[in-house]
Amino acid sequence: MQRCLKFVKHLGQFGVEPTVITVDPAQATYPVRDESLLAEVPPAVRVIRTKTSEPFESYKKLTGRAVPYGGFANEGKPGLMQKALRFVRGNLFIPDPRRGWNRHALAAVEQLLAAGERFDAVLTSSPPHSTQLIGLELKKRHGLRWLADMRDPWTDIYYYKDLHHTPLASWLDARYERQVLTQADTVLVTSPETKRLFMAKLPELPSGKFQVLPNGYDESDFRQPSQPPADCLRITHTGTITELYNIECLLEAVAECAQHHPDVPLRLRFVGQVSAQLRGQIARAGLLNNTEFIAFVPHDKSVEYLLSASVLLMAIPDVPRNFGILPGKIFEYLAANKPILCVGPAGSDADNLLQECDAGQALPYRNSALMFSTLEDLVAQWRISPNLDLPAVSHHRYSRRALTARLAEIAAS
Repeated sequence: MQRCLKFVKHLGQFGVEPTVITVDPAQATYPVRDESLLAEVPPAVRVIRTKTSEPFESYKKLTGRAVPYGGFANEGKPGLMQKALRFVRGNLFIPDPRRGWNRHALAAVEQLLAAGERFDAVLTSSPPHSTQLIGLELKKRHGLRWLADMRDPWTDIYYYKDLHHTPLASWLDARYERQVLTQADTVLVTSPETKRLFMAKLPELPSGKFQVLPNGYDESDFRQPSQPPADCLRITHTGTITELYNIECLLEAVAECAQHHPDVPLRLRFVGQVSAQLRGQIARAGLLNNTEFIAFVPHDKSVEYLLSASVLLMAIPDVPRNFGILPGKIFEYLAANKPILCVGPAGSDADNLLQECDAGQALPYRNSALMFSTLEDLVAQWRISPNLDLPAVSHHRYSRRALTARLAEIAAS
């Protein structure tokens, strides 16, 4: 959502007049909402909100649970009911349950075109990947220039196996994916590895069709000063995290480091959704008294928590094909100008980005020795000065404004 929001915020500066088609908030169902971000939509931007048809209200009534996060991060270990519902989701709602919005969105576009309006390009952003079928249909009907913005892989996304597709459902989903990749004029991806993944699926397509346009950070979000704590070495994580991110060895290294340096107050802070299983890992590591849990907060408050940290923690899910996972928050972490502890595969796109910006390196999931030595180095630096902010600033190319300028170039080419 933030990717599209920031594009819309900055496109006008590059001579592009966007029209946004989205869901009426009175009808949409999501795990969390951040109303504060509405203030970032320029007043001159036309936003058309449509009806939708989706099954999530029925899901809530059946299970008594909130709408699932991406990757089912808030569900924990699935019971029989969850497994059955995942099977239904994976086989009756292809590509996904948000597809019920498509006919309403298409009707809104048709109304604009019937009124004589003309557009130079259409951008569809996903997941949910059903949104790409809107672009596919508009391409067929009107031949509009179409940019398919693929923020994540489709049939290779890390939780795909949890949807229990039948062979027929898998075939149909892969067919949709292939049609989108083939018919779109340009496919935007957020990491080099995702580009390699899609090109390997369809090697006959020209490489120039796939453009890497990463996520980024908005400079206006980081105007307040950094305020690292002087009374503790605080390691902060923002956003959703589960046991799938495999930070157990890091938690053990933090506990060991705390035992070695009782005079250095090591603290963990998690801002956002934390799974019950991960909370259990924190408890088993003996870190509950060192850990603060803060529920979901608006985006501007989340930035404040980044700036009030000593060190930032992020993790890449420990799943197959995770070398191309480049979370949007990594760029906000870079903008906060703090050292970053990144648990994930060495040589991945995230690792390469951190090393490019001199903000850290990937700590492989089971490399306890490297994790411990990295923490020891941070403790030694903290003893000299509790302000561990980085001296170099090498991330400006990832500002949302710079990336939107690149989008405007791609759309016009």
